[in-house]
Amino acid sequence: MIAIITDSDSSLPHELAKKFNIKQVPITIQFGEDIYKSDIDINDEQVFERIDKEGKLPTTAAPSPGSFAAAFHEVFEKEKADTIICFCVSSEISATYSAAKLAAEEFSKKKRIEVVDTRSLTMGQGYMAIAAAEAVQEGASVEKALESAYAIREKTHVYGALATLKYLSMSGRVSHLTAGMAGILNIKPILAVQNGKLDLIEKVRTRRKSWARVIDLVKQDVGSGRIERLSFLHVTAAKEVQEFKQLLQASVQCPKETPFIQLTPGLSVHTGAGLVGVAFVVEP
Repeated sequence: MIAIITDSDSSLPHELAKKFNIKQVPITIQFGEDIYKSDIDINDEQVFERIDKEGKLPTTAAPSPGSFAAAFHEVFEKEKADTIICFCVSSEISATYSAAKLAAEEFSKKKRIEVVDTRSLTMGQGYMAIAAAEAVQEGASVEKALESAYAIREKTHVYGALATLKYLSMSGRVSHLTAGMAGILNIKPILAVQNGKLDLIEKVRTRRKSWARVIDLVKQDVGSGRIERLSFLHVTAAKEVQEFKQLLQASVQCPKETPFIQLTPGLSVHTGAGLVGVAFVVEP
């Protein structure tokens, strides 16, 4: 039996992870002496309520090698798996991959564990885990499951429009002056997953224009192909993401199922509240 594991930066909702029997190892969120497990002990709403109250961001940390080892052991013992494929958030932004690799070494003489650096995050990572899980459910070998995951990565795109630079300013990633000027000018940065990182690719004035630009980027990526899978991403922006969905669906042919996905605290503290985005897979 082949088991699929990932970490909570995949943003997989619990019901979706359960559907595909994917176990998630949580990222750690720490406010001072208070330590939480992302999307288990604390969610996006609770994180930003505390951030806005205290005026500072929490720190985030990769799961420890011990956390991965415990997850691997549980899967081997309870599910009687003989092989694990573990999909980790990009090594460009987190030590999660290194921690999982270190944990896997403890089992190297008895069991097979394939640890994958997805070079992606949120549903870009999540879609890889799902693709492997689907392949496993159809009786695929480890090699074929990995092949399915890597194939879907090459066809996946992730974009997000920030609502504010306030939280990036709190993290020190941009200066307070820059954030203040951006607020005055109503600038909404657009992010994309590129080369394993969530990069700022453009700055657009006004929320509506930033959404329109994301839609243009989606249409550009789709070209003459079609969208095979699509998820709407957001951080405490349930109303706004509904509006964005209507705009996108009016411009692009979308699949029947288009779930709303919360980014989860391991990632959301780095983008800030109000982000609206999309992750999608294009079939040429």
